Amino acid sequence: MENVVLADVTTTSNNDGVKSDVDNVFDAVEFQGETNKDDIRITKANVPKQRNKSVYDKILHEDIDDSHLATSEIYNQFFASGRDYESAFVNHKYTEQEKEELQKYDSLDYLPPWSDAYKEWLRQQPRRLDWDRWVMMGLIGFTVGFVGFLLHQFIDLISNTKWQTATKLLEQGLGVAWIFSLGYSLAFLLPGVALVVWYRPSAAGSGIPELIGFLNGTIIRHIFNIRTMVVKFVSCVCAVGAGMPVGPEGPMIHLGGLIGAGLSQFKSDSLNIRPQYFQRFRNSEDRRNFISAGVAAGVASAFGAPVGGLLFSMEEVSSFWNMKLSWQTFFCCMVATITTDLFNSAFSAFSYQNTFGLFTAEANILFQVDSTLSTNIIAFLPSAILGCLGGILGALFTFLNLKIARARRVLLSKIQTVWKKKVLRCVEPCIILLLMVTISTLLPAAFPCTKYQCYEESKQQSTIISSEHPECLTVTLDDNIPPRTEDSVERYTCSKGYYWETGDVTVSNKSYNEVATLLFVTGEQAIRHLFSRGTHHEFSIPSLITVLVFYYFLACWAAGTSMSSGLVVPMLLIGGLYGRIIGQAMVNWFGIKNPYDDNDLYWAWIDPGAFALIGAASFFGGVSRLTMSLTVIMMEITNDITFLLPLMTAIMFAKWIGDYFTHPFYHANLELKCIPFLDSEPVVYMDGTKLLNLELFSAKDVMTKSVKTLTPVEPVEHVCHLLLETEHGGFPVCKPPMSNSSGAPVYYGIITRLELLMLLQNSDIFVNTSKEIAADNREVKSQLDYQKVHIDRLLNGKQVYQVLEKYLKDGNMADMSIDLTPYLNRSCPTIPDTFSLHRTYIIFRTLGLRHLPVVNETNEVVGIITRKDLMGFKLEERLNHIAEHDREEAAYLSNTSTA
Repeated sequence: MENVVLADVTTTSNNDGVKSDVDNVFDAVEFQGETNKDDIRITKANVPKQRNKSVYDKILHEDIDDSHLATSEIYNQFFASGRDYESAFVNHKYTEQEKEELQKYDSLDYLPPWSDAYKEWLRQQPRRLDWDRWVMMGLIGFTVGFVGFLLHQFIDLISNTKWQTATKLLEQGLGVAWIFSLGYSLAFLLPGVALVVWYRPSAAGSGIPELIGFLNGTIIRHIFNIRTMVVKFVSCVCAVGAGMPVGPEGPMIHLGGLIGAGLSQFKSDSLNIRPQYFQRFRNSEDRRNFISAGVAAGVASAFGAPVGGLLFSMEEVSSFWNMKLSWQTFFCCMVATITTDLFNSAFSAFSYQNTFGLFTAEANILFQVDSTLSTNIIAFLPSAILGCLGGILGALFTFLNLKIARARRVLLSKIQTVWKKKVLRCVEPCIILLLMVTISTLLPAAFPCTKYQCYEESKQQSTIISSEHPECLTVTLDDNIPPRTEDSVERYTCSKGYYWETGDVTVSNKSYNEVATLLFVTGEQAIRHLFSRGTHHEFSIPSLITVLVFYYFLACWAAGTSMSSGLVVPMLLIGGLYGRIIGQAMVNWFGIKNPYDDNDLYWAWIDPGAFALIGAASFFGGVSRLTMSLTVIMMEITNDITFLLPLMTAIMFAKWIGDYFTHPFYHANLELKCIPFLDSEPVVYMDGTKLLNLELFSAKDVMTKSVKTLTPVEPVEHVCHLLLETEHGGFPVCKPPMSNSSGAPVYYGIITRLELLMLLQNSDIFVNTSKEIAADNREVKSQLDYQKVHIDRLLNGKQVYQVLEKYLKDGNMADMSIDLTPYLNRSCPTIPDTFSLHRTYIIFRTLGLRHLPVVNETNEVVGIITRKDLMGFKLEERLNHIAEHDREEAAYLSNTSTA
C-alpha cells in the first residue's frame, strides 16, 4: 500500500511520515507506519506546481534509521550546552537538520471534529450510560494481565533453564559453562534482534518515549500495530531471557498501550472488517483514553502495582486526564493485576504448582522485603545523600546513553549499504551479550569464596562451635536475626562443605561467591539479594563496586540498541548496588545493630538492604524524574511502608539534582528522536540568560501568517490544486460576513487535508457551480457518513492523488463545486491576535489541539498556530528575534533623540 505524507501547518512544510500498511485491528491510530518500498513522501522538491506534473514523479525511499542525522552530531562538542548536557529548565537546542526532521511529524486533535456529519453519527449511536466503556476497560485489563503473565512465564522458562544448566556445567570447568551460556543466549538473542531490525524497527527499545509523544498529540510511525506487538513480545522474551542487562517492564507498558489501542477500536480496515460493536469508541478522544488505560494496566501487570500504574500514566505518559478516566483506569489496573497474579499463582515457568488462586506475598510482591525496620529522623540524612548520588549517576546515565546513541548514528552514516547497516545493528547487541556472558561467568573467579555468617544464640554456641567443626558459621534458621547469609546465594565454584544437625538446628560450613550471587543469576534475583535484610556481611564493598562499574556501563549501552528492552530492572539493580555500598560503609563504621534488641532498636535502620532499597529508588528517580508514581510503585513492589518517608526524600533529591544536569531520560529520547513534544509549562530565555514572561507577549508574535483559506462552497478544481500544490494539513474555512464594512471573509470553521481527500473521492456529492448553495449557520444534512470522511489513515495514497489529477484533466469538473459545510469542524477554537501567549499555550496543550486559528477584531483569519510553533526552541527563536528588533528600534530612537 502507498501512503502519503500529510502536514499540520498551513504555510510551512510540516511533513509527517505517514507510511502505514496496516492489516489488523491493533493499528487503529491515525497516520502510523514504517517506510517500505512502496511508501512515498511529498516534499517541496516533488510537489507539482503545474497540472501536468505527477505528484509521484519523484519517490523517496527512506530507510528506517536515524543515521541521516549524523552530520548534526559531528561538529558538536562533547559537553555542548543545550544538547545532551542541559538543565531540565532550558530548552533543547536542535540543529537545522533536526528541525527538518521535526517537520516530518504530524499531530492530531484530542477531540473529534464537531461537524454536522459528526452530530448525525452521534445520534445514531445507542445510549448505554457508559456500561460498555467499563466493559472495554475490563477487557483491556484482562488482556494486558494475561499477556503480562505469558511474558514473565516465557522469560522465567528461558532464563531458569540457562542458569540451572550453566551452574551444573561449572563442575566441568569455567570454559564449558562460558561456551554454553554464550551459545544458549545467542540462540535466543539473535532471532529477537533480527525480527526488530528486518521486520519491525518500531518495536525496538521500551516504547515509552513514543507513547509519551503520541499521547501528547504527535503521530508516531507504526507504534500501534499487531506486527509491532508480536515482535515486541518475542524480542523482549528473547533479550531478557538471554541475560541481557535489560528488563521486561518497559516493553510491557508499550504492549499495554497497543492492546488499549487495538481492542477499543475493534476493527480492521485492511481486512475490511468493521464489527458493529463498540462503534462509538472509534474517535480520537476515546482511543487516546483507552491507550492511557492500557499503559497504566501494563505497569500494573509488570510490577503488580495497580495504584502505581494509575499514577504512572497520569504523571508521565498522558497529557490529558480527568476524574472519570481515573476511576475507569483504576478498574482496568485492578483487573490487569488480578489476572496476572491469578495465573502466576498457578504456574512457575509454565509448570503447574497446584496453588491456583493462592495469592502469596512471595509470589505477588516482586521484591518482597522479608522484615521491616524501624527508622528515625537521622535516617533522612543518608537518604538525602543517596538522593543526590542518584541524581548525579542518573543524569550521567542519561548523558552517556545519548552520547552512545549519537556515536551509533555517526558510525551507521559511514555505511552506505542498507543491509550492512542492518547487520551492524544485529551485531551490536551480540557484542554486549558477549561481554555480559564473559563478565557473569568468568569475573566471579577473580574473587575469593566467602564463608556463611549467622546469628548464634548463646545457648547454641556450646553445641554448634566445637573443635570438630571450628568453621561452622551457618545456622539455617528463618529468624532473619543479623548477621546472616541467605541460603539462596550462589556457590559458583566454591566448596560445597557439609551439613549436620544439632537438635532442631541445621548447620553447614559451606561458602559462596559474592560476585556470582549478583551476576550469575537473573536481574530480579540479584535485586532480591541486594534488598535482603539482616545480611550485613553478605557482600563486601569491593565486590559491589566491581559489579556496579561493569553493569552500569553495559546497561547504559544496551538501552537504545535494536531490541525490545526496558530499563526498570537495570535501574533498580544499579541503585541497589551503590545504596548497598553506602549501607555497608555505615555498618563498617557503626557496627551491626540487632532490631530485636531494645538497646539497638534506635539504630536498627542501619542495614545494607534498607540502603539498597533507598538507592534503587533514588537512581530510578534520577533517570526518570518520576516522583508520586515511583514512590507508590516502590511501596507496592517491596511491601515496606516503614521506609516511605526516606524513599520520598531520596526521590525528591534525585529529581532536583538530576534536573540540574540533564532532561529526564524519556524526554531526552524524545528530543534525540526529534519527536515534537509540548511540556506542561514552557520555559523561554532571552539570550540564554534572562527568563521571559510569556504574559508579556501575544499570539501574533508566534503565529504563522499568510494562511491559505477555503470557502464553504469551493470549486473542485481549486481544492485539487490546493491539495496538490501545498503540504498543509488543515485549512480554515471563511464565509462572507453578515455585516462587515471591509467585506473580508470571516472565520467559519476548519477542515483537514485528509477530510478533503476523502470528500473528493466521492464525486456524487459534487454540485453544479451555477446552483446556489446557502452558507449560513444552519445545520446541513451530510451526504457522507462521518466515519467515511474522518478515517483513521489514508490507505492507497497514490490512487487517491491520481483521482485529483484526473479531475484537473477532466473538463466537466470545471463547473463542479463541493459543499464543505456539513464536514467543517465548527468547534475549533480561535483566539484574537492580541491574546496572551502564555494563555495561548495553555489552551493549545490543555485542549490537545492540532490547529489554532488566530483572528483579528473583525473575525478575519490573520494567522494560525500549530504544535511546532509552540515548542520551546521555536518560541525562543521568535521571541528573541522580537526582543532584538525592539532593542535596535530603541537604540535608533535614542540616537535620533540625542542628535
